[in-house]
Amino acid sequence: MSHNLETRSLMGEIRRFDKCCFFDFGHPLLNRIAESFVKAAGMGAIQAVSREAYFTAIEGAGLESSGGVPPEISVDGKKRHRAPDLRGETNRKSLEALVRNTGKESLQWGLAGGVYSGLTYGLSEARGVHDWKNTAVAGAITGVALALTTADISHEQIVQCAITGAAISTAANLLTGIF
Repeated sequence: MSHNLETRSLMGEIRRFDKCCFFDFGHPLLNRIAESFVKAAGMGAIQAVSREAYFTAIEGAGLESSGGVPPEISVDGKKRHRAPDLRGETNRKSLEALVRNTGKESLQWGLAGGVYSGLTYGLSEARGVHDWKNTAVAGAITGVALALTTADISHEQIVQCAITGAAISTAANLLTGIF
């Protein structure tokens, strides 16, 4: 199916994404990994920026000192920032910290999406069936990969992330048929 450049439209290209993938590396596994990485990395970037916007709004409204921050966001009464240089200021150092933090989270989310998608596809192709066992193994390995990206790595944390990844992905696979 060849497209003439003169007859292509923006809406036609957007509709084409529903039927096709973003990338074509010549193998479905590579296409799936790349597409999942990009989509998950985008979600990670949005999540990181929105979290920092929330913290900045709470800090600017003065809710932080009055106890208005929910307990799950504060630890020992202190606001949790993943990037210590972010202070809600409009200076260069704060902007660089935001970009650095967003890039790190995008990479982590992209890693999780790409590894999980690639493993589920690869295991399904190797075993010839797509079932909960594939998703459990893929979730566990993805959990381990994410645990290894954190600053303080411990054996307990790696095992906990593997179990959590396996449980969440298995539950999602089993609930797909119900809902």
